[in-house]
Amino acid sequence: MASPGKNISLEKEISEVSTDNFEQVALKIFRFQYENNALYCAYCQALKVTPEKVSKLSQIPFLPISFFKTHAVKTTEFETTTIFESSGTTGSISSKHHIKNLENYKESFLKTFTNFYGHPSSLCIIGLLPSYLERGKSSLVFMVNELIQLSKNSKSGFYLNDEQLLYKTLEQNEAAGIPTLLIGVTYALLDFADNYTIPLQHTIIMETGGMKGRRKEMLREEVHTRLKEQFGNNHIHSEYGMTELLSQAYSKKDGIFNCPPTMKICIRGEDNPLDVKYENISGKSLSGAINIIDLANIYSCSFIATEDSGKLYEDGSFEITGRLDNSDMRGCSLMVAKPE
Repeated sequence: MASPGKNISLEKEISEVSTDNFEQVALKIFRFQYENNALYCAYCQALKVTPEKVSKLSQIPFLPISFFKTHAVKTTEFETTTIFESSGTTGSISSKHHIKNLENYKESFLKTFTNFYGHPSSLCIIGLLPSYLERGKSSLVFMVNELIQLSKNSKSGFYLNDEQLLYKTLEQNEAAGIPTLLIGVTYALLDFADNYTIPLQHTIIMETGGMKGRRKEMLREEVHTRLKEQFGNNHIHSEYGMTELLSQAYSKKDGIFNCPPTMKICIRGEDNPLDVKYENISGKSLSGAINIIDLANIYSCSFIATEDSGKLYEDGSFEITGRLDNSDMRGCSLMVAKPE
């Protein structure tokens, strides 16, 4: 059992991680989670993997994300502070992420957001996340709410069922040249675009994915084209996160995501889940299923095999191209990219 002192030391290393020492910190977290997460330990043992056999990143096993639907994935014994729950479609089983300390999550998403967009106090932040608000227990809603609270603008907030008020707010912000972030679930942004046309030169539009059966599925390129037509933006931004993670990746254009220092994307073979590629040195994109290393997920599992498919590029950026066959569709990732 890990001592509190060791936990604090690991947390500090995670907060200061860089490209240079990512593998070293990841190996420490693997050993920590192997020793303190009974589920992950059992999974590794089933694969005949023990810490003695792991000396590099490519040898670390990835826990299938489906375990979050059937088990409490917890590293160390702790009393759960809150449970984040995925926004699955009707009748599907939701994933549950047991959180030990919300401050760890706050520190993670605020540091990442600030690195990509500056401190939220410099923005008017508008959330258009109706289905997530209605369901509750959403990590995305929690994150956006915290960003709204940190914003210094009185018009920051969630705009649930009042598109007219949202339009007026955006119109006023544009006239005053106020930097604004409109972050919304995809179908809600499209619904708003169907009813309003407004040039948004001072507003970042960020979609989080998700049709949730409310609209016909569209290619990501089609969604972005539609939003650019209605709002005059050169680029549509995207956020990639999920209930089971504490880190997020962001795309500022063309659906190409970049990771924060605590997060790394790997590609596994769809036919062989143990065939994992960590670096793309071919000059071409690598395609396959997405594995994620999320070092911030220290008290859950930092090594997750998702049900998304995608491409990994040479510079470490990535693209989500859809869902794997026979995987449950989920609100945070229902769109597909344009096929080649």
